[in-house]
Amino acid sequence: MPNTKSAIRRTKKTKIQSVINKARRSKYKSTIKRMSGYIESGKIKEAKEFLPKFHSQLMKIAKTGVVKRETASRKISRITKKINNSKK
Repeated sequence: MPNTKSAIRRTKKTKIQSVINKARRSKYKSTIKRMSGYIESGKIKEAKEFLPKFHSQLMKIAKTGVVKRETASRKISRITKKINNSKK
């Protein structure tokens, strides 16, 4: 239990921020699952159309610090490589 006013405010802020981070983390996971679904099912055309939005969403999430920028860049790079090396 927080004893000082500043500690009370800090716990409130932490609770709010944890809810925001959970939402961003779920957005990150759903974006990656959506793109992986396109690639695994062979829908390369849809994957290519979704690629700019995928890139944008991952970098926005990385900017807020939910995942590191390096991680987001690596995911983008590997997905782009898979799309470009696909047969269709």
